[in-house]
Amino acid sequence: MIIGIDPGLARLGYGVIDLTDRKERALCYGCIETDKELRHAERLLRIYTEINSLFDRYPPSHLALEKLFFTKNISSAMGVSEVRGVILLAAEQRKIPITEYTPNEIKQAITGSGRAEKHQMQEMIKSLLHLEEIPRPDDAADGLSIALCHIHILR
Repeated sequence: MIIGIDPGLARLGYGVIDLTDRKERALCYGCIETDKELRHAERLLRIYTEINSLFDRYPPSHLALEKLFFTKNISSAMGVSEVRGVILLAAEQRKIPITEYTPNEIKQAITGSGRAEKHQMQEMIKSLLHLEEIPRPDDAADGLSIALCHIHILR
């Protein structure tokens, strides 16, 4: 079982994929959202608690995480960095192996092009995982794409 996470402070996307007999199956996907009215530390605690709950429900053999990549908003980057720290802590406490991927590596693994558009990625996730519709919100689809990237790279 692989969990992919697209880290964010306001909305963290995740996707859980089971790999059995070389067949990928999406078990669940969604978002952990935090209210901007909460104190920053409360938001991080909520994410930590929810991630641990996810690990309890779907004990992963591996965690795939999107690498931090920001070019403009440094304050946003700081918040996401702290979220990543919370995720890494939760995974390390359980000895879950972690691999990180850049957005271009994820796009390349899913579509064959590091320049794929978001809609192309979503359509590929839908197709590769035999889903009836594109996962919503976008952050959840991103979580699935990160998990699926890890599976494709392992092969």
